[in-house]
Amino acid sequence: MNTSSPVAGWIPVRLFPEDNNLLCRWLYAGDKAFDEPFFDESISACRAGFSQNWHVKRSMSSTDVLAAWAKEMDTVEPTAFIFHISRCGSTLISQMLGMQPANIILSEVPFFDDLLRYGKKHDCMPAILPQLRAAVSIYGSNRTGNYERLFIKTDSWHIHFYNELRALYPAVPFFLLYRKPDEVLRSQQKKRGMQALPNYLEPEIFGFDNEVVSATPLDEYMGMVIESYLDAFLDILQKDQRAYPINYHCGAMPIVDSMAAVTGLPINESERLLMEKRAGFHAKFPEQVFSEEKPHEPVPEFLKRSFELYDKIESFRLHKNG
Repeated sequence: MNTSSPVAGWIPVRLFPEDNNLLCRWLYAGDKAFDEPFFDESISACRAGFSQNWHVKRSMSSTDVLAAWAKEMDTVEPTAFIFHISRCGSTLISQMLGMQPANIILSEVPFFDDLLRYGKKHDCMPAILPQLRAAVSIYGSNRTGNYERLFIKTDSWHIHFYNELRALYPAVPFFLLYRKPDEVLRSQQKKRGMQALPNYLEPEIFGFDNEVVSATPLDEYMGMVIESYLDAFLDILQKDQRAYPINYHCGAMPIVDSMAAVTGLPINESERLLMEKRAGFHAKFPEQVFSEEKPHEPVPEFLKRSFELYDKIESFRLHKNG
């Protein structure tokens, strides 16, 4: 591990507001690869695997130190951000990119979400954004000395923080992964994520009215969420030349190839074979062979506008690629 910094191998993992101060809890990650499907699982693995994390008294600091400590580290700048509307292949794509040992993969990092939602809720985003950039640098620390690229898969609702993230990273490619709305809804019906539960996340993130959210049935609420994502995607694509639409139905390896073409990512034959093998298994349960059910029910009326947006995004993608 690269030990040039006294905080080498440590990452901030949770945000704790305390009076007028913001504190963060630190976790020792050593030179462990973050190769689990979700970063929560990487956190659990680090807690169990490193004695530095076994103390009853956790390592805490003010977030004010993030910028200074980030400057002490040899870091890898973001190669690309992967935005998605949920249940559209982003986890699998991240896992495939993780087959390359030179890639750092950050998949839905809770600390990034903590900072963005705190900044939104407390209307203090200008103060939060430098801390977010510093946190990304710390997570992108070249802990092995062999990392060359950093891919960040966001939480699905982070598309609603597009302006803030684009301001921090004006030249970094933003990939926008999407899928047919009814297929996303069907997947959420089987196991609902945070974004599919009314009021679990702040309604303001999506531009929703609190009272409307409370009175909306579960499936219709998820329909509203999907519509908000696709609305944001279409708006971004119409103004951002560094945003790239990617349809789930293109297939996993073609998606990785399209990302490679944009980012200059080299893929050798052995890496391609590993990626293709990984593509045959479930994204969230790597030991399970993947099989997909196609929706047979008629499309509900509340998804009508989402499909209109989907069709517009698809037309944009085909025109951009053509």
